[in-house]
Amino acid sequence: MPQRPDETMSTPCDPQGGARPPELLHLRAAGVSLVLDLAGMPRVLHWGADLGDLDDAALADLRLAVRPAPAGFPVDGEVVPSVLPSQAEGWLGTPGLTGSRAGRSWSPRFAAGTPSLTSGDDGGAVLVVPAADPATGLELELVVELTPQGLVRQRATLTSTGGDPYEVGGLLLMLPVPARATTLLDFGGHWARERAPQRTAFTHGTRLRENRRGRTGFDTPYVLVAGTDDLGHRRGEAWGWHVAWSGNHRTVAERSHHHAGLLGGGELLGPGEVRLAAGESYTSPWVYGSYGEDGLDAVAARFHGWLRARPQHPRSPRPVTLNTWEAVYFDHDLVRLTELADAAAEVGAERFVLDDGWFGSRRDDTSGLGDWYVSDEVWPDGLGALIEHVTARGMQFGLWVEPEMVNPDSDLARAHPDWVLRLPDRLPRPARSQQVLDLARPEAFAHVLERLDALLTENDIAYLKWDHNRDLVDAGHGPDGVPGVHGQTLAVYRLLDALRARHPRVEIESCSSGGARVDLEILQRTDRVWASDCIDALERRSIQWWTNLLIPLELMGAHVGSSASHVTGRTASLGFRAGTALFGHLGIEWDLQQADADQRAELASWVALYKDVRGLLHTGASVHADGADPAVQVHGVVAQDGSDALFTIASIASSAQMPAGTVALPGLDPAATYHVRPQEPGGGSRGGWPTPWWGPEGIRTTGRVLAKVGVRAPHLAPEQLVLVRATRVD
Repeated sequence: MPQRPDETMSTPCDPQGGARPPELLHLRAAGVSLVLDLAGMPRVLHWGADLGDLDDAALADLRLAVRPAPAGFPVDGEVVPSVLPSQAEGWLGTPGLTGSRAGRSWSPRFAAGTPSLTSGDDGGAVLVVPAADPATGLELELVVELTPQGLVRQRATLTSTGGDPYEVGGLLLMLPVPARATTLLDFGGHWARERAPQRTAFTHGTRLRENRRGRTGFDTPYVLVAGTDDLGHRRGEAWGWHVAWSGNHRTVAERSHHHAGLLGGGELLGPGEVRLAAGESYTSPWVYGSYGEDGLDAVAARFHGWLRARPQHPRSPRPVTLNTWEAVYFDHDLVRLTELADAAAEVGAERFVLDDGWFGSRRDDTSGLGDWYVSDEVWPDGLGALIEHVTARGMQFGLWVEPEMVNPDSDLARAHPDWVLRLPDRLPRPARSQQVLDLARPEAFAHVLERLDALLTENDIAYLKWDHNRDLVDAGHGPDGVPGVHGQTLAVYRLLDALRARHPRVEIESCSSGGARVDLEILQRTDRVWASDCIDALERRSIQWWTNLLIPLELMGAHVGSSASHVTGRTASLGFRAGTALFGHLGIEWDLQQADADQRAELASWVALYKDVRGLLHTGASVHADGADPAVQVHGVVAQDGSDALFTIASIASSAQMPAGTVALPGLDPAATYHVRPQEPGGGSRGGWPTPWWGPEGIRTTGRVLAKVGVRAPHLAPEQLVLVRATRVD
């Protein structure tokens, strides 16, 4: 039974190998404190800045200090919501668990069992709390983890122990934020404009974001941030929240006169989508909390550090990738593609990816999807000749696939019309002339796995560009057409897991009409994301800037397109295009046969620079300056030891100031002295008005001066950029 609040728990060994934690538990890692009250269901007393060493008496006083007066609540006494808030606690805000047994057992009252705590040598800790409510026939296992990087991860498993089937309406896990978090930042967007930031006041009421697209979505909240009024990249406190799920999901920010604020999230379930018979369980997605004492860059650093610490995180240098889509589209021809491969190799590409159009009857986007056989019409001798040519030039070969989709005009759809997600009486309205293959059907799953496995076994393929080009609309599963997004999402995960187990050396990119499937759960199974189908460098500056809030640069595909964007028609200099794509996993999306010798030579110089600095870009800390001039963007990467850094100063519009003002170069060691100078090929003065310090010799000054005073930016016309290198002087 839970102990009374005035009792202190000892820490004997738990039979399962963990330790029984004290009633008041203080977890610390990487500058973050998480203080939990385990007298009942876990309640968070503090999530934020490290509180230092606190003994039992100090923790007891902390609980007393934050304890609310028992006034104004809807029930007698105090109401402090747990990480799974419920009406049984007296909480009338958004409940953590909704569901019933045909209208009964809708308000469980969980009693926590004996928790266990496992601490790692790396500073992380995992708390597991079992709970049960015999009256409703439900059991719960809560997992709360503080990672070595200071991330808070939560997940819950709900089990029905008997009675009629229990229909899960939703399971949302939550963390509190303090009253000084008065600003909310999240994201909207659409195709070719992913992750567009939007700020609102964090006022009383519920800000609910629901995604029903069946994939993470263009308009996902992405990272929901509650922050102080002065929130910026390098200033203010920030509490970031991410739901790691690639299907439908909900994100909540809630404040009332009862509570200063909660952030919550989980899966969005359809009616009857999860019904638990006796002994069956439902496990929620992981939800992640990232605290930043000094702004958004600190929030990002925790996500990046956690991703980079994973065993499966890409360790080899991220190869320069040429993708053929905007070069040839569906016009596949061996001679043309081998010439393109030669041009790619000449500028330094290390991977060549054949995009859509290589299979079945796929000559345009209206047919053939689902027929994962090499087209006899276009490739009568198979892909072998192209693959051999590509690998002989020292490049890896990659291939585009869209395994979750099917064209009605395909052999697969004609043979198995019942393999489509649909309602019993109708097909969903088509999108891009395609439907969604029901991978929760075992036979459909087995077919797709067999076809992909065969392609990878029979061909020397090192990389799959895995696309997903439509939302899941009217996505019914099985003969009754019950909601199928939950099962489809889990099936996609199983498919990726099975394929990676069979072909562990093959890398996979998550592409979804561009950047519509970017989340931490899909990234457990993929090696990078395609940030957007829009390669317009001006648009990409914002897309990549904000994508970097969650994922590090090495996981973000960023390509150099042709001079005129295929999506927007905007033209830009090669330096602006390449300098923007440099800060990511660099690639090329351009018919190099149409580039002249000077353009190829300039592109080759940018590729060479990328190869020289990718070790820095893909291991260092991302930094973003909070500039006063909205026309100028400054961002960069600083080595973890502060020894080296590369910055971009970019003009994205006409500035109201002329000559240009000063810009900060943030993130450097404030006590160290740095040699700061232009970095070619993105260096040099622009526009004919030289800046006094801007030259090959540069300047020498401290990191504190560079962050607090800054340097005079060179005069830049709109859509121009320069690179600045800062190296510590020992």
